[in-house]
Amino acid sequence: MLHSRIEGEGKPLLIIHGFMGMGDNWKTLGGQYAAQGYQVHAIDMRNHGKSFHSDVFTYDAMVQDLIEYIDGNNLGVVDIIGHSMGGKAAMFFAVQHPEKLDKLVVADIGPKYYAPHHQTELAALNAVDFSVKPDRAAVEATLSEYIKDAGTRQFLMKNLYWKEPGQLDFRFNLAAFNASIDNIGQAVPEGSHYDGPTLFLRGDKSKYIKDEDIDFIKSVFTNADFKTISNSGHWVHAENPKEFLDFTLDFLKANLKILPHRDIA
Repeated sequence: MLHSRIEGEGKPLLIIHGFMGMGDNWKTLGGQYAAQGYQVHAIDMRNHGKSFHSDVFTYDAMVQDLIEYIDGNNLGVVDIIGHSMGGKAAMFFAVQHPEKLDKLVVADIGPKYYAPHHQTELAALNAVDFSVKPDRAAVEATLSEYIKDAGTRQFLMKNLYWKEPGQLDFRFNLAAFNASIDNIGQAVPEGSHYDGPTLFLRGDKSKYIKDEDIDFIKSVFTNADFKTISNSGHWVHAENPKEFLDFTLDFLKANLKILPHRDIA
């Protein structure tokens, strides 16, 4: 089963991170949702964080992982917040299993196809030679040859851990990323639709959800609302967490239903 960090009591709220991220990236916001009466499940998706590694890295497989997690923990019907890859996984989940979902928040990603665009990050990660037992500074020096943005480097370096004394490694499954990178941009299947309440959030400096995408999104997510987060790019939850929290809580708490669910097994 997927690894998660669980906090709070109340309606189950699953948070699904983006590509190369992990549930711990959402620790601060997760605590704030928990304080508002949610049982927050900050998930590590397959091949990420402390969850299992697999050669299979598709959205269909991720959806099945989520179903097994929800059923295994007796959560019943849940709310989901997903960012980027996590938002795409949440959209696949919504159109395949609407009976498991009450409200959906999708952060800065749409249901359309996105061409592969992580080549620079993958080249940087593949350039790290762990056989020479580099320290953190040496890993960052290698990454900096490819990635000039310090924030992106720090995001990637959060995945470093001591595999054994004196031996660093990445927690994520880099081999699976290399083999399956084309899957990350996959579109939600043609003809899909989800009629439940959905909030799409986009950064005002981001190009992931363009004005011309709105009509298509509404054709798939027929009960969708849209909000733009100010002073933020793709990392809307990190660049403007207050606005992100305010918009999401307003949406999640509107006409709040207390849904029956059992305690975690």
